[in-house]
Amino acid sequence: MNYTFSAQTDPGRVRTNNEDAVAFDEVTRLCVLADGMGGYNAGEIASGMATAFIKSELVRWLSEAGPQANAGVVSRAIEICVDNANRSIFNAAHANPAYAGMGTTLVVGVFQDAQLMVGHIGDSRCYRWRDNQLVQITKDHSLLQEQLDAGFLTPEQAALSPNKNLVTRALGVDHEVMLELHAHHVEAGDLYLMCSDGLSDMMEDTSIAKILQNGTSLDQMSEALVCQANENGGRDNIAVLLIQAADTLAKRGLIARWLGNK
Repeated sequence: MNYTFSAQTDPGRVRTNNEDAVAFDEVTRLCVLADGMGGYNAGEIASGMATAFIKSELVRWLSEAGPQANAGVVSRAIEICVDNANRSIFNAAHANPAYAGMGTTLVVGVFQDAQLMVGHIGDSRCYRWRDNQLVQITKDHSLLQEQLDAGFLTPEQAALSPNKNLVTRALGVDHEVMLELHAHHVEAGDLYLMCSDGLSDMMEDTSIAKILQNGTSLDQMSEALVCQANENGGRDNIAVLLIQAADTLAKRGLIARWLGNK
């Protein structure tokens, strides 16, 4: 499987600083997205630490392990790197009074052949676009999601709730954090979207789907998503990371040559 990537962040229309951070590595097919929280610029520090630390540690591990590493070993490596990042942010918050209480959401994904191992903490999301259908493959760790799951709110009520940004898990706010980690089968043609709530709060899933089904380049789609979120209010920072899966170039070339000989 061949993967291509496109990432974009934007401060939005209301905030002057940007507490969202995105990182990816094309060689190891690693993606990281974080949405920071905290006073002053502490949220920016937390998200920057999370993406930089996890990318550095996981890229090194994945490069050494090679593509033959099995899913169980990869998932354990992700858990260890996220745990180490959590402790680093937690210790920094306690060592510097200006960073007290800082934390960040997290989405981290590793693509291996036809599989995605994705972990998340908080309300940043991962979506999959397949066969003209958009599916959210992560579930928010938020008070709003808990109220939805318990039946206290309908989806229509949730859309108007003032509690949208109250997360129940975050990286760096405690000495331990629970990462939710799942494996997903990847098909050629799949398009994956990782995003902060600056996008998902400003756009309904149907609006996101309309942009993804246009079939334009990844860069054009990521720019269109950010633009639409801003046009809808841009009340928060916006982070977008798109990943396109396709048959490997070698396989496509072999099929083309085979058809050419017919």
